Amino acid sequence: MNTLLSGYCTGYLGDIGVLFNPDPMDLSAWFEVYLGGHWHTVDASHNTARIGRILMATGREATDVAISTSFGASLLTRFEVITEEVTSANPT
Repeated sequence: MNTLLSGYCTGYLGDIGVLFNPDPMDLSAWFEVYLGGHWHTVDASHNTARIGRILMATGREATDVAISTSFGASLLTRFEVITEEVTSANPT
């Protein structure tokens, strides 16, 4: 019998391995499931396999892993994440 465990994940999904898009990227959500002795990433928001996820938090649902919670006025003036593919087994 397989044990089935899953978790909601939030993080960042860069543009590695996909066609260039000049629009700014955003945070992403997916879930991971432990099935058959291995963790599997499942992302219903893309129709193709993607690489380069940066995991920031896991929980049962989105409210468990909010990236930001604010009360009152707030102004985000800059948020930038850069992802680059590592092409060497020994990056410098």
